[in-house]
Amino acid sequence: MPAHDTDPRLLRAFVAVAEELHFTRAAARLYVAQQALSRDIRRLERELGREFFVRTTRQVSLTEDGERLLPLARRVLGAHAGLTAAFAGPGNRPLLVDLNTDGMTAARVLARARELAPECELMARFESGLTWAAGEVLAGRLDVSFGRAAGLSPAVLAGLGVQPVRYEPMAVLLPDDHPLAGREAVAMSDLAGETVYAGAGNTRTLEWTDLAALLFAEWGVVLAPPAPLAVGVAEFQRVMAKSGNPVLAVSGFPPLPGTVLRPLVRPVPLSPLLMVWRKGVDHPGLTALRAAVAELAAAEGWMVRPPKSWLPGTDASLMRHRS
Repeated sequence: MPAHDTDPRLLRAFVAVAEELHFTRAAARLYVAQQALSRDIRRLERELGREFFVRTTRQVSLTEDGERLLPLARRVLGAHAGLTAAFAGPGNRPLLVDLNTDGMTAARVLARARELAPECELMARFESGLTWAAGEVLAGRLDVSFGRAAGLSPAVLAGLGVQPVRYEPMAVLLPDDHPLAGREAVAMSDLAGETVYAGAGNTRTLEWTDLAALLFAEWGVVLAPPAPLAVGVAEFQRVMAKSGNPVLAVSGFPPLPGTVLRPLVRPVPLSPLLMVWRKGVDHPGLTALRAAVAELAAAEGWMVRPPKSWLPGTDASLMRHRS
């Protein structure tokens, strides 16, 4: 038992390393020096009398005690953030909204919410992946995010409110000299044997890679190996051009020079987009976001599932849920 209350800063350090499984990335995420992060982890281990990580020169992994602490730490940090937010004056503080990527469905929701609640400050963030962003939401460093919630762990999902947004048809981003680039649409059977990139190796987007793996397994598509993590459109374009692999995307993915975006058909694979937030959050900006989702979905048929489409059962079930 710890001799005194555990500092939430130490728990934030632990959760960051546990989710990244990499001290350098965790330090960057928390905007602290790696040495300071390591000191906080050692202090937490001394206070609780347990070791939470196995460290080698190649990798970091959680011990059994680390696995046990992670959901507890998330709950404590979520409660701490909720306490802070409860007395911050909900309408006076900015609401931090993670869009993952600009120029897509979530950005349209945010734009409409700003029109519905012009008195609120809705601040966009671009964290690229719900796997990572959900932890930030529970810790109170983000308020809202978007993505495939079925890919989250049950412990994380239990702390989140969810609202289905859209069945997004998937597409494939092809180099403009690819043999399939000249087609108006690409059948899933046409991708059999192709190597397609779907974020493998990016620990922030595990939910997307998992969805791709389920789809690819049914149609004989090869999941491309991990590529260097690219930050920004220009870097992503450069890395993808170097590999030459097609990229799994959604129908509204922003165009990139030297590529063409083609819808996937027969069947139409769907990416289930949901909006998530930390349970207990009370903010007029969240109310506006939820209203914007409902309005746009009704006007544009976002929640009408296309016939003969593909979606895993767990995703289909969650898309029928509303907190």
